[in-house]
Amino acid sequence: MVKLSGKAFSFCSLWLVFLLFILSGPAARATHIVGGELELQHKSGSNYTLLLNLYFDVVNGNPDAEDPSLLAGIFDKASNGRIGNYVTLQRVSRTPVQYTNPACTVASLVTRKIVYSADIVLPAAMFSSTIGYYVAVERCCRNNIIGNIVNPAGAGQTFYLEFPPVVRNGRPFVDSTPRIFPPLGDYACRGELFYYDFGGQDADGDSLVYDMVTPLNGHSTSANPGPQPLAATYSTITWTPGLSARNQIPGNPTLGIDARTGRLTVRPSQLGLFVFGVRCSEYRNGTKIGETRRDFQLYVLNCPQNTTPGLQLFTAASPRAYNPGRDTLKIKPGTNHCVRLRYTDLDPNSRLTVSAVPVNFTGSAAAGPSFTTATSGTVRAPGAPDTLTAMLCFPECFDTKKKVYLLDLVVADNGCSLPRRDTVRLAFMAEPLPNEPAILTTSFPAVSSTNGAPAPIRVPLGSTYTGTLTGTDADRNALVLSAQGQGFDLGAMGMTFTARNGNARADGLFQWQATCDAMQESKMLTVVFQLQETTTCEKLPYSRTVQFEVVPVTDSLSFLPPNVITPNGDGLNDVFTLPDLPADFCDVRYAGIRIFSRWGNEVYHSPERTFRWSGSGTSGVYYYLITYTDGRKYKGTLTVLP
Repeated sequence: MVKLSGKAFSFCSLWLVFLLFILSGPAARATHIVGGELELQHKSGSNYTLLLNLYFDVVNGNPDAEDPSLLAGIFDKASNGRIGNYVTLQRVSRTPVQYTNPACTVASLVTRKIVYSADIVLPAAMFSSTIGYYVAVERCCRNNIIGNIVNPAGAGQTFYLEFPPVVRNGRPFVDSTPRIFPPLGDYACRGELFYYDFGGQDADGDSLVYDMVTPLNGHSTSANPGPQPLAATYSTITWTPGLSARNQIPGNPTLGIDARTGRLTVRPSQLGLFVFGVRCSEYRNGTKIGETRRDFQLYVLNCPQNTTPGLQLFTAASPRAYNPGRDTLKIKPGTNHCVRLRYTDLDPNSRLTVSAVPVNFTGSAAAGPSFTTATSGTVRAPGAPDTLTAMLCFPECFDTKKKVYLLDLVVADNGCSLPRRDTVRLAFMAEPLPNEPAILTTSFPAVSSTNGAPAPIRVPLGSTYTGTLTGTDADRNALVLSAQGQGFDLGAMGMTFTARNGNARADGLFQWQATCDAMQESKMLTVVFQLQETTTCEKLPYSRTVQFEVVPVTDSLSFLPPNVITPNGDGLNDVFTLPDLPADFCDVRYAGIRIFSRWGNEVYHSPERTFRWSGSGTSGVYYYLITYTDGRKYKGTLTVLP
């Protein structure tokens, strides 16, 4: 063994320290985390996809800190025991986070979204604990220039998610966790109101509630930036003096979130980079079933002064500007249905855009108010005006049902980081054009006055039935007559319908050639005739339902067989015969007759409809049974007299 001298020892010690510094440098300088959140999405059965969205600081982050994969642990909330093995989440995408207005991009704020994913199986036998489960991923470190927490370069993030059992009360309990809206790509301006939508979407329709929380730190450190996730509890970051979960970013107001919508608002009072935490809790039928946490950062800068644009509204009813909160626009038939907007901005070269946002009603572009002119333009630029105008018009058929509707008319500029806006809230009431219902008259039999059922029309086989219809309208609106078979095509059943449509009047002609085809299709054919107004606001259709039936040429209801014969050879009523038997009808045919004595003995039978029976030689009472191929039967008594 060689003994080292003092100088040699000092040199080696310094070299070892330098080597350790080099080797430990990437871990110590692995500051990159802007924030992120976990998602658990149901696919089918027991199959799910576990996702981690990590937001990476491209400007201040260490490129070597971007992991190709991360480990996730799944734990039982009741025992904190880990369920199964760790899940390896593989990196599947890298995309830049966009600014709301790309023109506001600054070189000091560039964020990348990195998505990690793994397909997992959650069998009911393993995930039935009533309290539920949680997922955790631990990673260090946050940006070292964050100004509202202590030791940001040594602070990690625990990505945390809670989810319910996959079975409840013996039945599958399917849940996909909320997906929080796009990440924050914008910066805030000191002294300016900043707002952003952090709300989420839930595939199962569960209720979502938002609140501000202190971000979780966990067990990761700069020396061990990516440990295997441990069970809760997880330490939190340490706020700088004066800050807390309710006051995460200094301002007036301080950073807050709308519990129902997830909308973030803050008017920051200090420059710098600030981290914050949001919790999205998921409720089903009033019971909390899970939660998702998202950490993120907000960069506050000094921005150029931006003047709020101005908007005025003018109606045809008054030369003065509309006064919100005092005036109500009343839109009546025959009056001007449009309003004029005048908007401007004192800032030079300002790009302005106007929009209309319903407040207490919904309406599509086709059914609601819409702009008939351009809705954007530039003011106070060379060759550009100082003021722009736009026209907003309401459809003639718009009806507020005697209620006051509210419509926000908004002008927004192209200022940074977010547009400044001016809003005029328009209160209005609208009445549509009056309309008297059209009248339909027909040659069809009247509807039953007792039950309102359609009166059936019986048409003899081979004959033609004709019906006429006339529609009239006192308002002289365009009318259209139509006919539709219920479950069949009119032409296939020998039916035709022709209409002569027009304003104020429409005429229709229906014809039917009754054939065996109709009998084979259905015993009863139902046709719906409809009269429709096509140019009115409130289209009031009027319909008449008629049933048609094919019947034999001779009505079987009038069949009255004789009940006495006198076979005495006088040529009068000597034989029993039935010349008025119901005729064969398409596939329904005569099958035969059988005659029985009073003791039930058959004394005669014949398959011929031209049969002739003169009695059995004995007077008395006999019974006959006539059958058809469709199962119809005619029974009666016959008395044979001497």
